[in-house]
Amino acid sequence: MKTLLHVGCGQKRIAQTTPGFNTSEWKELRLDIDTAVQPDVVGSMTDMSAVSSESVNAIFSSHNIEHLYPHEVPVALGEFLRVLKPEGFAVITCPDLKSVCALVAQDKLLEPAYQSPAGPISPLDILYGHRPAMAQGNLFMAHRCGFTQSSIAMTLKHAGFKSMATVARNRFLDLWAITTKQSCDEQHLQALAKAYFPPTP
Repeated sequence: MKTLLHVGCGQKRIAQTTPGFNTSEWKELRLDIDTAVQPDVVGSMTDMSAVSSESVNAIFSSHNIEHLYPHEVPVALGEFLRVLKPEGFAVITCPDLKSVCALVAQDKLLEPAYQSPAGPISPLDILYGHRPAMAQGNLFMAHRCGFTQSSIAMTLKHAGFKSMATVARNRFLDLWAITTKQSCDEQHLQALAKAYFPPTP
């Protein structure tokens, strides 16, 4: 079986990643800084020393890279590269600041942008972190940086990833990136994107 490192998993499991990972081909290793979510490995994105080098086939990171300070992002991506096997890849999703700021420009900062299981989410929550969670003391939810489609591609390239595909889903206010440790041709990259990006509704 292949190993998926689910970084910043929170309460979620492999079934809540993407259909490509939700198969018998993959086994999940959950990593989170918050012991309350009972991860397999306790650690942060910037220090995954409990995970051996070149030990996982893929990484799934959903809505946690924006919780880092900007200077920490290259450190975290360096950890991603370290633990990935040579043929490995990472799937990263985070808010799309371009789409979010379009709502801010329409003076909708505090209006619900969408409904989540935790309640309505406003552009302010997307920019700076989920306010109700932080009010209850969960400051892990604070957002400290952000990305657009072009900036996340540039950030991944500067970190040392070799090939990448990105998509901005304006309707969902999010970005998706799939990126490989080694260079690969466009056909292989698009096949990965088709398999591991979420299906378009």
